[in-house]
Amino acid sequence: MAHTHATDVLVAGAGPVGLTAAAELRRRGVSCRIVDRLPARLPFAKAVGIQPRTFEVWDHMGLARTALEAAVPMRGQFLYVNGAEQPRIDLSVPPEVPYGFAALPQYETERILDEYLGRFGTEVERGTELVSFGQDADGVTCRLRAASGAEEEVRTRFLVGCDGAHSIVRKGLGLSFEGGAFAEEYMLADVRVDWDLPPGYAMRAMHLGEDGAVDDVLVCIPLPGRGRYRMSMMVPPELSTAGQAGAGSDGITHGLQSGRGPALPDIQAVLDRLSPKPTTAFDIRWTSVFRISHRIVDRYGDGRVFVAGDAAHIHPPTGAQGMNTGIQDAWNLAWKLALACAGAAHPDLLAGYDAERRPVGEEVVGRTVRHAVEGMENDPDDSATLMMREAQLLVGYRGSPSVDPAGEGRGPRPGDRAPDCTGLTAPITGYPMRLYDALRERDHVLLLYGSRFGPGSETGAALDELVRTARESSGGRTEVCLVLAADADADAHAIIEADGTTLPVYTDSRGEFARLYAAREPTAFVIRPDGYLGARLSPPDPQQLAAHLAKVFAASPPN
Repeated sequence: MAHTHATDVLVAGAGPVGLTAAAELRRRGVSCRIVDRLPARLPFAKAVGIQPRTFEVWDHMGLARTALEAAVPMRGQFLYVNGAEQPRIDLSVPPEVPYGFAALPQYETERILDEYLGRFGTEVERGTELVSFGQDADGVTCRLRAASGAEEEVRTRFLVGCDGAHSIVRKGLGLSFEGGAFAEEYMLADVRVDWDLPPGYAMRAMHLGEDGAVDDVLVCIPLPGRGRYRMSMMVPPELSTAGQAGAGSDGITHGLQSGRGPALPDIQAVLDRLSPKPTTAFDIRWTSVFRISHRIVDRYGDGRVFVAGDAAHIHPPTGAQGMNTGIQDAWNLAWKLALACAGAAHPDLLAGYDAERRPVGEEVVGRTVRHAVEGMENDPDDSATLMMREAQLLVGYRGSPSVDPAGEGRGPRPGDRAPDCTGLTAPITGYPMRLYDALRERDHVLLLYGSRFGPGSETGAALDELVRTARESSGGRTEVCLVLAADADADAHAIIEADGTTLPVYTDSRGEFARLYAAREPTAFVIRPDGYLGARLSPPDPQQLAAHLAKVFAASPPN
């Protein structure tokens, strides 16, 4: 007998990854509960780096402005070796990328996502822990324990484990978590200093011993607030947690450790040794000792249960890749889960989460370990490619079962990130718009590019059929937008209708869309809810469009 489902999805863990998953599910109308064993948000600036791609995700969700106003820009890094200044690293992205690098304490990221989730009437159930679960063909039965000790059984369609390095969900699925650990321990501190380094720059100072190995290090990442930094440095022997019970019952040592945290004199001692200029630390907010492991699961899910973020991959904090990668795990999974909950997903769509995200996790673990050992400055890639990769703008899903074959040619291909562009004009607005303005808070979008869509044109004749195909093949879940070429006929700006509705029309007035998308003739682009291209069809062909959408949507979506 089938159980009734108390909720569509249960999310275990309310860090940035779990909050992103829950918020995206609720934004799409999916019922969702999110639980976290901690009684309150931790006031620790653990993960602080925000990558440009994460801001693009937040833009699509409609909360980029809130995050931008809370963050501080990250402009680059000063590097010192044995007291000598090395070439400065400047963080930059191409001009068409709408956002730069930034720093935001993790507690602020969680607050922003928490408040956003609250817009949809959902709050984190704090002090509530997932203790066990079992799944069958119809759903997942989860056992929750409240702070009072009271237990509750919850029946849900899907379970998402965003519950960190010691994940109950990962253990319950029996996933392997292979890797290793670094012997070194580090101190973390959130403090202020009185130096005059330019704001917006990180500082890394290293000391190399006679054998050329790093035997002392200080890394300072700027935080909001004058002179405030999150600092990390090696642990002196008296503060070591080695041999303590900080590893957890699974033997994994990763993240903040229990035991005595460093005090201001411990931090000052490192600054006295390594700071490029004499400086005094003060106004300490918190300190901790942390350890680093590098591990990844053998698969990102099993049946109706999935893992994301630190539950799936842990690695050195080099380049601030961890939290950002986890947020994008959740971003990738949520729209697929929403379709599955609506009965509108192709049977294999959810399997695509592992196919798309696990290779990303493997690459990030490998790269951060390499950078931690050899230094980012020794990366073999040229600096522009390195910046784009660190910004997570090169993440892509070519070869995924739910996108079309990438094929040959210039411009973004299926599986690539859909780039932003500026200079779009619309009939009523008196200012140029960005493509991401047109895509914000939309799910699947069929974007049609060409010079003429009016009656009598070849593209215009196919328009009705393309729009009808997009809607019928996706159960009404694909919106259609037109982008007119810069040289479009004057009458092309007239009201354009297809399949009985008026379509939104933008004009590529500066030719930026054509340049960045390498579009020279009429072309159809299917842009997924997560901002990646699912298909590129030139010329736009209704049958090819239907074939692509059949990889994503159920054959007969419910009405």
